[in-house]
Amino acid sequence: MIKGFPFRHAWFLFIALVLCFNGCRSVGDRRVTGTAEFEPETEGLGSGSAELAPGSAAGGAVDAASSPLTGAPCADLWDSTEAVGTLEPGEDAPSEVPQDNPQELLDSALEYCQTSNGLWEKGDPEGAIGALDTAYSLILRMETDHDPELLQQKEDLRFTISKRIIEVYASRLSATRGSSNEIPLVMNDHVDQALTSFKNGERKFFLSAYRRSGKYRPEMVRALKEAGLPEELSWLPLIESGFKVRALSRARALGLWQFIASTGYRYGLTRNKWIDERMDPEKSTAAAIAYLMDLHQMFGDWSTVLAAYNCGEWAVLNRIKKQKINYLDNFWDLYRRLPRETASYVPRFLAVLHILKNPEAHGFVLPEVEQGVETDEVTICKQAHLKSIAERVGVDYEILKELNPELRHNSTPNSLYTLKVPAGKGEILLARLDDIPAWRLTVPSYRVHRVRKGDSLSLLADRYGSSVRKIMRANGLKSSNTIKVGWKLKIPVREADGEEQGKPVIRTTKLEKRLSLYKVRRGDSLWEIASACGTTTKTIMSLNGLRSSRLYVGQVLRVPKR
Repeated sequence: MIKGFPFRHAWFLFIALVLCFNGCRSVGDRRVTGTAEFEPETEGLGSGSAELAPGSAAGGAVDAASSPLTGAPCADLWDSTEAVGTLEPGEDAPSEVPQDNPQELLDSALEYCQTSNGLWEKGDPEGAIGALDTAYSLILRMETDHDPELLQQKEDLRFTISKRIIEVYASRLSATRGSSNEIPLVMNDHVDQALTSFKNGERKFFLSAYRRSGKYRPEMVRALKEAGLPEELSWLPLIESGFKVRALSRARALGLWQFIASTGYRYGLTRNKWIDERMDPEKSTAAAIAYLMDLHQMFGDWSTVLAAYNCGEWAVLNRIKKQKINYLDNFWDLYRRLPRETASYVPRFLAVLHILKNPEAHGFVLPEVEQGVETDEVTICKQAHLKSIAERVGVDYEILKELNPELRHNSTPNSLYTLKVPAGKGEILLARLDDIPAWRLTVPSYRVHRVRKGDSLSLLADRYGSSVRKIMRANGLKSSNTIKVGWKLKIPVREADGEEQGKPVIRTTKLEKRLSLYKVRRGDSLWEIASACGTTTKTIMSLNGLRSSRLYVGQVLRVPKR
């Protein structure tokens, strides 16, 4: 392992070793991401991309061998009027690319390697990789004619270049600069489509989210600056959650930064019966910063980092692995292979930055942002409901909930807890703490039910003595019509007096008393069953959650008693 090279980058080294020992002989084969500094002439290429636009390089016919980093024709790189990297005044550029004489190609490749060392020492890793890129392309053109000495030199140099690429690349990823323009403000068709969406159907959402941002964004900017990250990242919650601290996604991601439970746990966010720190603005921001820094260490390109933040680093790594060209960090090369939501996520974020940079140009007049509330923090050890605290302290209950969104039941836990109250109310809370009544959380028992054909939430609620709303809340369901056969649902049920603690009781409801069960036999139809029971097909379908009149032999139906 290279000294100073983090273990998480071991997969980079693996790719380099594959480059050295597993082929790399085919003409035009592209292997690793390019970072040579060329201005792209086409829209849609992210910062740091080494793709040359067609026709951007001067020169006549050249060999089709491609650079292992850029995929651009090797001779074109150095026949063009632009140079890889930045040469100091008075510094000689490497000599002109030779014809295909093996020894001359080898010598020239060594010359570019030396140039790369100088560029790296001068703090220009992009130029250093560009020079290594060209050196690599030169040795690919070498025909050794089975000369063992030339073959050995070629393999040694190829291994050295690959190893050097990893070293330089790792140093390039070691830290972010925290620059305000470090995230490339790309404009392409995808970003333009996102802009159109914000200007039309999502205009109201954008303006509402922007207005709410004032409560939380100043502290986010401060934390990002302290961590050395671009402050533009403070706008991520706009597209993640609309700056709503209790926002919950279909994937069960929660809070301003939309952490799923496992990732939140990984970055120190506590989640238990009483609190869920994914909804705490300060703590979730710290966790998001730690996650973004880890992703930047892994990918180095902010567009790819944002994609990985949305769908997970392994999803991005798997798609990188499957690409034949093995680009490592250019989002726009990965774009079409990413999940649809992620592929639109980055253009949406860039569209937000474009609007905020020049609102008038995009037809926006930004409203005044809401201001955060100055707070006092009081550590208490009493289980009390926020409504009782608000009444005793003289604070609006909604404000108190907003200041402490991580409290899952709007009550303090039965342990030490630091409660936030509006500035000036801390001393009042301490003085009146004994007068605040204690509050006990009534935790319902749960029965686990595996959904069967014909089940519906209303039927389950009646059967277990619960309610549709409670079942939906317990399982995070957005709609009462979205259950599927095979799902396991938690059904909140009350405990009967005198029953053993924690043992659920299924009650026989009035509806159940009026129903009987009928087992479908061969030849039965829904109309015939309904006629025999003195009811309608629509009633039987509703009682059993049927979407069609199709029945199967052995099916058990709930039907009204005659």
